[in-house]
Amino acid sequence: MIRLHHLNQSRSLRTLWLLEELGQPYEIISHQRDAKTHLAPDSLKAVHPLGKSPVIEMDGELYAESGAITELLIERFAPDNLRPAIDSADYGHYLQWINFAESSLMLPLLLELFTNKAGAGDNAFLKGYIAQEKHRLLSYLNDEVAGKSFIVGNKLSGADFMLSFDLIMLLKREALEDYPHIKEYALQLASLDSYQRAMRLEANYDMTTLT
Repeated sequence: MIRLHHLNQSRSLRTLWLLEELGQPYEIISHQRDAKTHLAPDSLKAVHPLGKSPVIEMDGELYAESGAITELLIERFAPDNLRPAIDSADYGHYLQWINFAESSLMLPLLLELFTNKAGAGDNAFLKGYIAQEKHRLLSYLNDEVAGKSFIVGNKLSGADFMLSFDLIMLLKREALEDYPHIKEYALQLASLDSYQRAMRLEANYDMTTLT
């Protein structure tokens, strides 16, 4: 059985949703953020040297990094359903969006979060950089998802699971009002049964209130 080391309000949401969609038996081991610092607990360091989540245990091995876990689980359990065929044109786009979610788009989102937490939200350089990058990246994504339910081939894939956490962050910040196609796409993902099951599990395991 797969064991998911889940940290509340983290990238582990991607893995939680994917496991619900796959329908494979799995166990959740819950780890809670510190309510004051919002940092991950030491219990995760006892699981993996990085001390981050998600981490899965499968076949006696430990795997970290949400992107790697997403690809690993799909290759193992749903290569014909949740990713395009390797010899298709869509496969290159699939890889692009999987990496876009955690590299290009995540950077300004994290910078915004950290600068606000550090009380540096008024720093003119950072504020300008974050606003410019967010607008450039979100405008691109907004154009790409126009008229689509899913980002690649209009079929649910690992790229949607990867983008979902970024979209959760943006929806919480009410940052999608100027990007109606992204908002529609995010709400479409949120309407899926497996997504809703994952969010209910997240709520059940989230013992802290983060702002």
